[in-house]
Amino acid sequence: MSHVPSQDYLQSAARWFGRSGDQLSKTERKALRHASQRLAVSEDPNKLLDERATFGERLADAVARFGGSWTFIIAFFLLLMSWTLVNTQLLGETAFDPYPFIFLNLVLSMLAAIQAPIIMMSQNRQSTKDRQMAAHDYEVNLKAEIEIMALHDKLDALRNENLTVILAKQQEQIELLTKLLAERHRH
Repeated sequence: MSHVPSQDYLQSAARWFGRSGDQLSKTERKALRHASQRLAVSEDPNKLLDERATFGERLADAVARFGGSWTFIIAFFLLLMSWTLVNTQLLGETAFDPYPFIFLNLVLSMLAAIQAPIIMMSQNRQSTKDRQMAAHDYEVNLKAEIEIMALHDKLDALRNENLTVILAKQQEQIELLTKLLAERHRH
């Protein structure tokens, strides 16, 4: 049995994508290149983004992580209860922030004013990570589709080659049988 020729992925791309190689997107060309060279699409977008993160971005992530944790909620609840207890029961008339806790409200407002944009920065960064992961997933899926289409093409070529060989052998057998029948009728 002869060997199936190797696939020219760029030429096959016109059939697979319905566009010529120069009309493909950067991602499609990259997936084709990886498939044709048998390279894995293995870079982790999260790792790359984390390595390039600035100090401010890492700090925003840490603040968002802590601000959205049970540790923060419990600690903040305990602080509020302590503040209320100290300023109503323990200090009485000498309380530094008596009821209705105007200073506490000011501190909470300032905390919210600072914490909200920091959490939004972290969410924006997470959105960037999500977009990078989606692009990476698309590239991996596209490469898998290319590999599957190439595999189908190779299987089709093998099947056609096998059918050609079978038909040629069948034709030889028919010719041999025809000769045998002709010789039998002569005798």
